[in-house]
Amino acid sequence: MSQHIEIKQEIRRLADEQDAIILAHNYQPDEIQELADITGDSLGLSIAASETSKKVIVFCGVYFMAESAAILSPEKTVLLPRIDAGCPLADSITPQGLRKFKEKFPGVPVVTYVNSTAAVKAESDICCTSANALQVVQSLEDNEVILTPDRNLGQYIASQTDKTAHIWDGCCCIHDELPIEDLEICMAAHPDAVVLAHPECQPRILKLADHVQSTSGMLNYARKSSEKKFIIATEKGLLYQLRRENPDKEFILASNRLVCKSMKLTTLEDVRKSLATMKPVITVPEEIRAPAKKALERMLAVPRVD
Repeated sequence: MSQHIEIKQEIRRLADEQDAIILAHNYQPDEIQELADITGDSLGLSIAASETSKKVIVFCGVYFMAESAAILSPEKTVLLPRIDAGCPLADSITPQGLRKFKEKFPGVPVVTYVNSTAAVKAESDICCTSANALQVVQSLEDNEVILTPDRNLGQYIASQTDKTAHIWDGCCCIHDELPIEDLEICMAAHPDAVVLAHPECQPRILKLADHVQSTSGMLNYARKSSEKKFIIATEKGLLYQLRRENPDKEFILASNRLVCKSMKLTTLEDVRKSLATMKPVITVPEEIRAPAKKALERMLAVPRVD
């Protein structure tokens, strides 16, 4: 414990020296979230960092998230403490693959989930988050859309709109492989609990859920709800914020399998080393950054419906 305190103090000193802000995704280890200046979902963190005067962004997350920060804040230095922290969902689609997919549906707009690489965003017309995907799709005048790269999110959105959806066959393996048996056992053990599921889960999981929510949506729902017990069907890391914000409520993970190894790679020592060496730096070439930024800005221009 004393070692953790010492390294956290060292990190704070280095952050002050480097004029850095530390961001932690909701799925990061508890000690990383506790250390961070801001916790949240991937795009929300990048937007928040772009609005600060800090010159350095330390992104405790995975590669595509640090890219998003670099897209929105090209004048800042973006550090990713673990360069090997990747995302199977983001890796499930390449810009070449998307271009080939688009050839099948000429003129159909591409709506790409922010959980994607900068190069894929650059090939897209507009981005979306799991919270605003339906609003983004509905904002388009076209009767057809291409939804990439998460098939479960795509199917969930398609089920709520009359538009024809052409869905890329990618997934978040953590959400996609949640055993329905685990959720059913959990529900049987806690019949009084409200089930909150992430739209990256399979449709059969979403059918069992009381509410389908993004990570920020789950946090907001739990904060406002009068209910006292919740089953959470998303990555384990979200439990830290849920419990911290709602100490009088109970949160049960739907399955012990809901742990993303990539999200758990970052350690306090990684953050310390990154600030001390100012590496690894994440940059996005301008020919990719500019069109990717346009896709993000088009999304941000869509009116929010809370």
